Amino acid sequence: MPRPISAVIHTASLSHNLARVRRAAPGSKVWAVVKANAYGHGIARAYGALRAADGFALLDLAEAEQLRALGWVGPILLLEGCFAAEDLALCERLNLWHVVHCREQIDWLAMHRGSRAHRVFLKLNTGMNRVGFSPEAYAAAWERLSALPQVGEITHMTHFACADETGGVDEALARFERGVADLGGERTLANSAAVLVHGANPRVAADWVRPGIALYGSSPTGLAPGAAHWELQPAMSLRSELIDLQSIAAGESVGYGARFTAARPMRIGVVACGYADGYPRVAPNGTPVVVDGVRTTLVGRVSMDMITVDLEPVFAAGGQPMIGSSVLLWGQDAQAELCIDDVAASAGTLGYELMCALAARVPVRVE
Repeated sequence: MPRPISAVIHTASLSHNLARVRRAAPGSKVWAVVKANAYGHGIARAYGALRAADGFALLDLAEAEQLRALGWVGPILLLEGCFAAEDLALCERLNLWHVVHCREQIDWLAMHRGSRAHRVFLKLNTGMNRVGFSPEAYAAAWERLSALPQVGEITHMTHFACADETGGVDEALARFERGVADLGGERTLANSAAVLVHGANPRVAADWVRPGIALYGSSPTGLAPGAAHWELQPAMSLRSELIDLQSIAAGESVGYGARFTAARPMRIGVVACGYADGYPRVAPNGTPVVVDGVRTTLVGRVSMDMITVDLEPVFAAGGQPMIGSSVLLWGQDAQAELCIDDVAASAGTLGYELMCALAARVPVRVE
């Protein structure tokens, strides 16, 4: 039989989370952000549940081609725009909308000789300081684009650096509105955090919102309040089974480097999951794991193909763990739910990274 680890993509959860975003910003159109292969969930697997969005946003031209091949005829937005002048021809062929965030991208448009006007999203840097024009330079960039026959409609765009904080959008919003003052066109500002925290503010929600991580059932920050507070459901579950049980005496250690030493006699379970499957190698002792519906913890260092877990809480709850007992690494199963953010927080990272790190060797099925 195959190794028992698998990932499950929950399409009903994806649909639920998309509907949750719409409730948070009811007056806005929604981009479903599917970059990084739909945050590790797989574009093809997520497509059916997310096609109720108004458009898809991503980075990779090959992923845009995949969406068109799946039958999507609506808007697709390239969030980082074109990476070379020749990409503009593919934008025309696939009817892609694209971000313009630097002078060179305007130069490419000015030199391009194509068959249709391009729908562009002009990026304003409001404090993230990654890409985009400064508020002082923004109007000149807009005027230059507006004068080009290669350009059709222009949408104003920014990205918040601190949207998860109370008042975290105030300064950026003021910079944005100063930069786009008196310039016509639609606007898009809000990522997942901005939608959930500030979506009731129509100035933040604007014409389009761009949820990413919220669609996949994880908190935008990985911190309290968590995904359940926002009424989000996990869209990915990582499941496995026990492949062995060990009884160890007080003073004995577990795993590489003897990182965990038993303070008392205890029973441990060996799980078919390791860092080669995408589980975080740096996860420490105490990282939550669920065995047969009972929450317990990781003990010992994560290895390439196995982790070890404390079975004492399972026995204490009346369980009888054995080889083949179910293990939930994150997500949900018929017995329990384990938020991916809890696992990620133990490992000092965010749910985003765990989703995107799911290894190719892990079988994936869709429910």
